[in-house]
Amino acid sequence: MGYRPINSTRGVIMAGTQKSKLKLLYLADILKRKTDEEHFLAATEIVEELNKLEIPAERKSIYKDIDILKEYGFDIIHSGSKNRGGYFLGARDFELAEIRLLSDAVQAANFISQKKTNQLVEKIESFASENQAKILHSQVYVDNRPKCNNEEIYYTISLLDEAITEGVKVSFTYTRRKITDEFKTAKEEKSFTVSPYALIWSDDHYYLVCNNEKYDNLMHLRIDKIKKLQKTKATARHFSEVSDYRNNFDSADYATKLFNMYSGEPKPIELICSNEILEVILDRFGENVKIQKYDDTHFLLKTNAVVSDGLTKWVLQFGGKIKVKSPNDLIYEVKKKAEESLELYK
Repeated sequence: MGYRPINSTRGVIMAGTQKSKLKLLYLADILKRKTDEEHFLAATEIVEELNKLEIPAERKSIYKDIDILKEYGFDIIHSGSKNRGGYFLGARDFELAEIRLLSDAVQAANFISQKKTNQLVEKIESFASENQAKILHSQVYVDNRPKCNNEEIYYTISLLDEAITEGVKVSFTYTRRKITDEFKTAKEEKSFTVSPYALIWSDDHYYLVCNNEKYDNLMHLRIDKIKKLQKTKATARHFSEVSDYRNNFDSADYATKLFNMYSGEPKPIELICSNEILEVILDRFGENVKIQKYDDTHFLLKTNAVVSDGLTKWVLQFGGKIKVKSPNDLIYEVKKKAEESLELYK
């Protein structure tokens, strides 16, 4: 249901007659917050909850009010007999497992600051009952991965969405970290004016796919490093002018061709892969990727990807389980990186 939780403090300044008109809304909120499949409220207990909010109610009127809410669409279930038992809210906007997934995803997203993470998790948990929220909160595992400190992230995402929809360019300051001569980390800033095309999630970061007006290609920038974002009145350059996409910008296709978010032009590649890593390959490229039997213990993967340091490092992480068949420049880069690694141990 699309109703909003009611702030009980508002009722303090309202006359009793005015509040009684809102009884159905308060009743719905009480059932949402206080009940679930393991926690019920009898009619008398509901009356007590309403009285705490200075809303007059009688047990007999509760039955009629619940029938009205049920007719509207609330899944209110009675457990036990009419005289012994209680009511609880059954179906909700989100199932408990869905709330858990959303909460864990927010906790794991390092592009969201810790302050906004806490606020967002609290909002997500409000879709559950108070008892369910307590259980969820106690079971959440939070690792020690660093969180960004950019509190503009919501504003940035919202404004980029607007600019992409309106087809206008944006300008902003982009921050990078560098090592100073004293071997300390410092930040450097650079100004950009770009045509925005899409927002994509990859490798634990959120990226803006765009075109720098100085060049004829695509680039992507981490959203958590964007500050002082502004929409301009200039019309964005169409993505067909700087990419192979024509009618629609395919964000999923674009992300699949990149490795560790290194930019470049995609080209055909062929990899001889051990059967042992089939699941990993399908997870990375999708079920529809072209593969065929190479021998009894290997298969041949054919796809398009950006030949970059990212792809080279990705291949090398599998040790001897992937051999590059083509192109030659990728073969050269893999050999070069492997030799450089071996040289460190001589």
